[in-house]
Amino acid sequence: METTFTAGFIGLGLIGGSIARALKKYYPNVHIMAHSRSGKTTDYALAEGIIDEACSCIDERYHLCDYIFLCAPVECNASYLTVLKPFLKEDCILTDVGSTKTDIHSKVKELGLEKYFIGGHPMAGSEKTGIDNSKAHLLENAYYVLTPTEVTSKERIVRYRTLVESIKAIPLVLTCEKHDYVVAAISHLPHIIASSLVNLVKDSDDSEGTMKKVAAGGFKDITRIASSSPEMWEQICATNSENIISVLDDYINSLIEIKFSMAEHDTHSIYRLFSSSRDYRNSLSDTGHGAIPQSYSIYCDMVDEAGGIAALATILATNGISIKNIGIVHNREFEEAVLHVEFYEKEAKIKAANLLRRYRYTIYER
Repeated sequence: METTFTAGFIGLGLIGGSIARALKKYYPNVHIMAHSRSGKTTDYALAEGIIDEACSCIDERYHLCDYIFLCAPVECNASYLTVLKPFLKEDCILTDVGSTKTDIHSKVKELGLEKYFIGGHPMAGSEKTGIDNSKAHLLENAYYVLTPTEVTSKERIVRYRTLVESIKAIPLVLTCEKHDYVVAAISHLPHIIASSLVNLVKDSDDSEGTMKKVAAGGFKDITRIASSSPEMWEQICATNSENIISVLDDYINSLIEIKFSMAEHDTHSIYRLFSSSRDYRNSLSDTGHGAIPQSYSIYCDMVDEAGGIAALATILATNGISIKNIGIVHNREFEEAVLHVEFYEKEAKIKAANLLRRYRYTIYER
């Protein structure tokens, strides 16, 4: 892989910004140019050293690019293909980061850009958006799906796969059709379920907001993703509706079966529901390689007294351990401790747990 090359970005949000940061980390000599609808985004990226050149429009400068990343919303990415077409140099790899693929592949084929294009979907991110939340390590140990076209050369696939590996992501080559069906089940449907569940609780709550007040544990865990961008998910549902409807039908049918089992007091079926789901969920990778992001958390028992949280945070800070999130667990129906502390890396979690135990804290690890 070349150590000096030029990468162009169209759009520069959470994923685009994280890819750009990772390229800068592993390829210090890379030249990165970017175009964004928001001048504030490119101004921020220039000031932070994420990019080297801001482009107010898409022009002949993109002819210098060895790689071009389409990182705008999924429906916008396809519209940029026509603008970029005159500026693609012969050996350029054109890619996107959208979470649906069939739609953009159709547009690529229509424009005769198949030899340049390899679809991309970094399976990483969070409910937070924008370049200010981007991180160079966001893609580390995350699957990065590649969807070549039928005429993409082996050389291009190998070159792009190598680039993905070099920023510590894990490339996985799929057809665009298979990709869209897979993500409909493991990504798109869960977001719909989470959002509909949150709205159900909102509409079912009493005037005092009792449900909202005691919501914790399982409810917060499975509805966290409902905080994601509504604009992004509107476009995802629009571009992958056929696959989402297919898996949604299956899910609705499974809920009806569960409802009948409960109505018939079929305890064996209810047991099988929880038993099979537990076994399959426990078989999912804990390495962070799967679609479910790895969380690095500890739970800590402590007495409710002034300065208690500050004292714990000071111990961690003075030992160089950064905290991602910290909070009191108010509803401990399924929890063992009072305080939940989350970290950015596994090593920080292990170091913190060992350190706090030496200070006589009772620590539970996940």
